[in-house]
Amino acid sequence: MSTQKEKSLTQVIAQRRATPSFDGTPIPDVDLKKILQGGLSAPSGYNMQPWRFVVVRDAEQKKRLRLASFNQAKVEEASAVIVACGDADGWRNGDLDEMLRLGKEGGMSESYAEQARQNIPNYLSHHPNIAVWLTKQVMIAFTHMMLMAEALGYDTAPMEGFEQEKVREVLKLPLSYHAVALLAVGHRKGTDKHNGGRFEMARVVFEDEFGRNLH
Repeated sequence: MSTQKEKSLTQVIAQRRATPSFDGTPIPDVDLKKILQGGLSAPSGYNMQPWRFVVVRDAEQKKRLRLASFNQAKVEEASAVIVACGDADGWRNGDLDEMLRLGKEGGMSESYAEQARQNIPNYLSHHPNIAVWLTKQVMIAFTHMMLMAEALGYDTAPMEGFEQEKVREVLKLPLSYHAVALLAVGHRKGTDKHNGGRFEMARVVFEDEFGRNLH
């Protein structure tokens, strides 16, 4: 059982840094599953949950994944690397049926379910860039997992530096899978990354229309 005392969300958001190096200490299964469950609890378009996660903990497999990720050492050093993918064909292969079953259990009306059964395939099968849609959905779940890991006292490094086809080969991903990002999780080795700072609200937030500052 985990002995970690969870940090508040406010603490996590204020304190999180992208960790440059990890010490490789194993993560207890109970914590790893809690991190993953955080991702599985995320919202998604139409509640289609098109994400798929490959957890890499085996030492040799981490070495192979490192080579597919521009030889970044933290891939091999991390206790676990969660490879977040989107499945372009999930809705065709049972996800839609399962989503509707769960929805009905939660109170979804028959009329809504029937409408969704027609509209979702029409939308996804004609989407002009399904990889973009998948990335939007997967990154919501990815962020949930990153914040949950930090809340449990772990350090994280979100990574987008990898080669899609090499990752596909290492992980034996189906052709319908699109790797979106890697999340290295563990305990940092050495000092944490410097605080890079964030832009002030007045620079990036507007009210009602562009150029009007929020008051």
